[in-house]
Amino acid sequence: MPDFQESSKEQTIRAYLHYFAETEIRPRSLEADRMADIQPDFYSVLDRAGISTEMMPRDPGSRPAQTGDAPREHQTLRTAVLASEELSWGDASFMLSLPGPGLGGPPVSFIGTPEQRERFFAVFQDRGRPHFGAYALTEPEAGSDVAGIRTRCEEVEGGFRITGTKTFITNGSRADWVVVFATLDPELGRAGHRTFVVERGREGFSVGRRHHKLGLRASDTAELVFQDCFVPEENLLGGRRHYERQQSKEGFKVAMATFDSTRPLVAAMAVGIARAAAERARELIRDRYMLGRALPRYRAILEGLDDMDRRVRAARLLTWKSAYLADARQPQSRAASMAKAYAGGQAVQICREALELTADSGEEPDPLLEKWFRDIRVFDLFEGTAQVQRLVVARRLFDEIGAKVGL
Repeated sequence: MPDFQESSKEQTIRAYLHYFAETEIRPRSLEADRMADIQPDFYSVLDRAGISTEMMPRDPGSRPAQTGDAPREHQTLRTAVLASEELSWGDASFMLSLPGPGLGGPPVSFIGTPEQRERFFAVFQDRGRPHFGAYALTEPEAGSDVAGIRTRCEEVEGGFRITGTKTFITNGSRADWVVVFATLDPELGRAGHRTFVVERGREGFSVGRRHHKLGLRASDTAELVFQDCFVPEENLLGGRRHYERQQSKEGFKVAMATFDSTRPLVAAMAVGIARAAAERARELIRDRYMLGRALPRYRAILEGLDDMDRRVRAARLLTWKSAYLADARQPQSRAASMAKAYAGGQAVQICREALELTADSGEEPDPLLEKWFRDIRVFDLFEGTAQVQRLVVARRLFDEIGAKVGL
């Protein structure tokens, strides 16, 4: 049975991160959004505070969830979910810009050999400057359709040559290395997928344009270009024999396992933004009411605030449930998709309603609410659209029905 009561340790972590978000992140938020970048001095502040993605699990559950494993003592994904919510309450762009392996971490941990894990994670021990990893799956013609990637990997002597373009890659222009998904032949579908780690500086690997976005403007999102880029065989995650042993479908499986472990984090980020918007709406309405300004439909406004708070709490519970299952090493693909779809969709609505509730005729919207309304739009899209999440949930539901009736 999931335990939704925060331990004293979790309460301490939440309080510390909330204080950091309130005093260090939120004051920089609007300027970073205007500049579409985070000032370099912030990373020294992060380092002194001991905050990076290294404080979160790079390998939630240590491997793709398996039935029957005992619950983990330290609840690593739940801690990461808590941290994601609090830091995103400050600003989700800053949360996405934390130094560390990021989305590239889980694939390396899931199937990387011991030598590969040691080699690629070693860079994050260097405190001289921020280091980043990245995860390159999305392509201009293959977003939700993961099986349809067109980036090619051709076997050559000593390794592979990769050719193709990846787009909307978080921390793509900053990354020391990138986990890249490519295919031996698009006609093979999922069976042709292979997963590589490509280091910055390799010949044939370059950063294309840096995307200018509607929201999350301060986070780095880039296009990555591979033009006949040679990658040695030791950079094939898991090694050649691993794919032969897994009947050549491990590349696709790793992509899906990564999403199962990261979708709860994305859901938690959406919860953090939605909570920030609901709290900001309460503050503005309270201040205006106490100042004696007439508020038409005041009862309806109070009911709207109550409804927003209730949906924030429901989204958090779904998110925590998916984290609990991952930490217990139980299958949680359905729970992760439910949390991501619900939290993202509700957060979009809550940010819109917060703007509407606080709108005064003839006045500009509150700058923070306006920013969060732009930021939240992508949470209904990235890491799998809401439509894709509903398909995942439906398929798992029919799998359960089939199992019960013996199909």
